[in-house]
Amino acid sequence: MKLATIRHAGSTTAALVVGDAFQPLPAGNLSDLLGMPAWKQIVSEAASEHPGLAAVPASDVEILNPVPTPAKVICCGLNYSDHILEMGRDLPAYPTLFAKFADTLTDPDAQIVADESVDLDWEAELAVVVGTTLQNAREDEAAAAIAGYTVANDISMRDWQRRTLQWLQGKAFDRTTPLGPVMVTADEINPEAGLEVICTLNGTEVQRGNTKTLVFSAAKLLSYISTFTILRPGDVVLTGTPGGVGMGMNPPLFLKDGDELITEIPGIGTLRNIVRTRVTADL
Repeated sequence: MKLATIRHAGSTTAALVVGDAFQPLPAGNLSDLLGMPAWKQIVSEAASEHPGLAAVPASDVEILNPVPTPAKVICCGLNYSDHILEMGRDLPAYPTLFAKFADTLTDPDAQIVADESVDLDWEAELAVVVGTTLQNAREDEAAAAIAGYTVANDISMRDWQRRTLQWLQGKAFDRTTPLGPVMVTADEINPEAGLEVICTLNGTEVQRGNTKTLVFSAAKLLSYISTFTILRPGDVVLTGTPGGVGMGMNPPLFLKDGDELITEIPGIGTLRNIVRTRVTADL
């Protein structure tokens, strides 16, 4: 099943995707829905008992970031072997992790406004949404706790990222990480079997990777993270980006005002984002 957060008639709601329409669910957004212990039952009943009942046409809604209020957003910095090698690093024994904030996330078609960075880069990613509380979880327990998957682009301010050895300031600008457009439930999709992760810049493909080449699977990441911090329903984990980022090109290529980024994972959906920046000189 596909779940979303939509705005319709001036209010937001969690919704079940029914064909080309959205059936409202009894929660203000998907984050709130996942916080309900019976969320799976609520969705199942909506899908089986009242399919399409009171559904709203897609033309009448605005699709928002599906999970707007995660308590934690944790990202894996290097997880595809091709991207690791293009960055001049060895394959890791442990995942390279950093955190974002909920304020970093934005809607699937939002403009990316970055007036403080000249080296603005793209990172197409599969994002995992947690559906059950996890602490010191085994890998099989972590796999069972996944609510679903969505699409992300970890837009990165490389000039800020290079200022220190810590990545945070180059990764956590407000409203620069689009997420969505929907969350596909874990029973319908299997990243370990292989999902294509694709990014195009102004119509030219710059990234194409496959999740079956991840060094650390979604379940492995959640299990590992849960050993040092509790994960709760609605938390988000970004699994890393494949090769083809702008910083890895020769010469490096960075985003400029008016550029269009399209990030796609077939079977989940597509992000469409325009970049807006006024910066033209080094900081």
